[in-house]
Amino acid sequence: MDILITGGTGFIGRPLCERLLEHGHRVSVLTRTPGRTPPPGVQYVGRLDDVGPVQAVVNLAGEPLTEGRWTDARKQAFHASRIGTTRALLAWMQALPTPPQVLVSGSAIGYYGPGDATPLDEAASPGHDFAAMLCRQWEAEAFKADALGIRTCVVRTGIVLDRDGGALARMLPPFRLGLGGPMGDGDQWMSWIHREDLVGLILWLLSNDTARGAYNGTAPAAVTNAEFARTLAKVLGRPAVLTTPAFALKLAFGEMAGLLLTGQNVVPARALEDGYVFKHPRLEQALEAILG
Repeated sequence: MDILITGGTGFIGRPLCERLLEHGHRVSVLTRTPGRTPPPGVQYVGRLDDVGPVQAVVNLAGEPLTEGRWTDARKQAFHASRIGTTRALLAWMQALPTPPQVLVSGSAIGYYGPGDATPLDEAASPGHDFAAMLCRQWEAEAFKADALGIRTCVVRTGIVLDRDGGALARMLPPFRLGLGGPMGDGDQWMSWIHREDLVGLILWLLSNDTARGAYNGTAPAAVTNAEFARTLAKVLGRPAVLTTPAFALKLAFGEMAGLLLTGQNVVPARALEDGYVFKHPRLEQALEAILG
């Protein structure tokens, strides 16, 4: 297939491109810096008008939520990079003589809002905080592709783990020094996924003609923040006794601290029911695979 990816130079997009090429697909990446040299086999494009016919689109574009305080300007960037990009993709696909067969679009488990230990599958109600409203608008824009006859899936991604980016890369330095530990009371749930499984899930959604709608991009076994800290420390052979107080996180990050101090116990019910097999279903095994 010819496949267009937005966000193809990011933490998830890079390995996704590699896997698609391994499967014999042809990959174009929409990027704000098309002049850079792309990886072998990948074409960088700066405008949708420069993209040839494609059979699939993977929409991963989005400014990271967890890198600093949520100023008004950053909230506008969150919206533009998600809803704005998706809206532009829809307009482009609608104008094509032959639209793509499938759209896999990003979302996040922030869709559900702050939660407790209650397991949340894809049928759970959405939340009402800023992150939840952002995800709801993002998904609503993506699902407009259904009206164009495009099979549409959204992936509500959890905390993606791998050593060269994301949350784990930021955690590793203090934990390796024995300075890691829970955030706040540590009771908040962390719904995580190994990056290899998230990429595998996206590939599976692209190829599974019966898949459509929302899928939770999380491993089957969420953990509390305190359990995550203990497990990471165990894998590294370090203690995990230092706690970061909630007030310090709120002082440093403002509204964004809510993402660190609250969480959701999200389960990938639809992926499991439809037959996706996770390579890394348990946290300790996943961390050992990453750090071993």
